[in-house]
Amino acid sequence: MNDKISRILFVVISFYFFSLSITAQVFTDKDITEFNKRFTFAIENKLSDKPLGEIISEIGKSFLNTPYQAHTLEVTETEQLVINFSELDCTTFLETSFALARSIKKNRMTFDDFKNELQFIRYRDGKLDEYPSRLHYFSDWIYNNIQKGIIEDVTKEIGGKPIKFNVNFMSQNPKYYKHLQSNPEFIPIIKKQESEINARQYYYIPQDEIKKVEDKINDGDLIALTTSDKGLDIGHVGIAVKLKNGRIHFMHAPQVGSRVEITEIPLAEYVKKIKKHTGIIVLRATEAY
Repeated sequence: MNDKISRILFVVISFYFFSLSITAQVFTDKDITEFNKRFTFAIENKLSDKPLGEIISEIGKSFLNTPYQAHTLEVTETEQLVINFSELDCTTFLETSFALARSIKKNRMTFDDFKNELQFIRYRDGKLDEYPSRLHYFSDWIYNNIQKGIIEDVTKEIGGKPIKFNVNFMSQNPKYYKHLQSNPEFIPIIKKQESEINARQYYYIPQDEIKKVEDKINDGDLIALTTSDKGLDIGHVGIAVKLKNGRIHFMHAPQVGSRVEITEIPLAEYVKKIKKHTGIIVLRATEAY
């Protein structure tokens, strides 16, 4: 009798956790179709044989002309793993390309494999809990993904200068974040995360020096643009692309009303064109096996 009760309990508990995993994810049939297209492309072109950076670059290009959409992760009342291949902001473009590339490199090409990679990249220590578990500040994203061993920050070694951040925008402006408005108890957690970021040492390439180190930036490197905006650290992110002209250009999801693109001008000139972009941080994906 006890064994029977145990089996029933196991089924009930398993169903409960299975139900949780379903409700913790947001995607559509179209997302699965778009995912399958990219993995078919990866298999046909033997992308898994290439260095991870080249895979990131190739997969990133598959999103060219995808419409920009802000706040793509803020579509649910509770924190869930949101997947959207049809609309991207700069961070979700980078994360989606990176997660797909890691799945391809590891030859783990199911939709579940991709979801696991995306969650691992997007959330603190790879664990999706509540809203504060997402890596909101990109400098925190950098730090935590270095700790996971999936990227390295090569900025210092290619000539970067020290930079300290003073982030507080989220805790000071909860009105701009619906999850902080509805869950004010998260604000002290975010504030603690901000303090941890502000205590760290980072490095960046000032905008006037990017061209000097351009030959040390690889195709497929992840690029974070530091900003002068008060209370923020990183204003924009994207992927380095080496074109036939030998120059490094910037592949990114630019702004509302635009689509994923590769800049017509090289990265060095693009950063200088926008005053608030003070420089760049260069991140390199570590090979995934």
